[in-house]
Amino acid sequence: MNTSDAGDRAQGTPQPPGGVRVLGRALSAVITRAPALWPLLRGPTRRFFERAAPDWDRRDRNQSDYLAALAAGLLHVVPAPERALDVGTGTGAAALLVAREFPRARVRGLDISEEMIRRATARVGLDPEGRVAFKLGDASALPWGEESFDLLTQLNMPPFFGELARVLRPGGHVLIAASYGNATPFYTPDAVLERGFKRHGLEPVASGEAGAGTYFVARLPA
Repeated sequence: MNTSDAGDRAQGTPQPPGGVRVLGRALSAVITRAPALWPLLRGPTRRFFERAAPDWDRRDRNQSDYLAALAAGLLHVVPAPERALDVGTGTGAAALLVAREFPRARVRGLDISEEMIRRATARVGLDPEGRVAFKLGDASALPWGEESFDLLTQLNMPPFFGELARVLRPGGHVLIAASYGNATPFYTPDAVLERGFKRHGLEPVASGEAGAGTYFVARLPA
């Protein structure tokens, strides 16, 4: 995949503010290359997203391509999952898409921002069965046990490879999507994703482009 093509297509899509891009690049470098430094950035990152939460839904709705790459990546998730987790869920757009695509799956969303989680929960409305739910937490220490999920998704967020591998069931999939390709603030190149997941036993399944975005899918062998 030529990521420069995705970046060129993103020029016609409303772009995130410059401050978000700067923060995103810094966090992506830390999380994928030196995750031990994450505790130094956790507090400022949480405060940033607390402040950003009130405008997050409006920004998502104004961008028609926002979920295109995630939706395209989900086509490679076979068989359908029973339990899915969206990490860094924000106000829940990606988690709700997963729930629509896999109507039998129980879907959870996790975010570091309490305000994001409050707004995500409000989007669910009445859900007596609790099929979709959101939880406050840190992606570097997921509050679930080993082999809890058979689908993990992340939209516009760099991965903590070890934690994702820990909670993934054998035969399960991880999907990393970037709404604007390499113009995404928290973009992680395919080569970095492939190396990181291979260190934890996951194999690449597919990668591609959709709209202005890109996606990468890996699987833990059964």
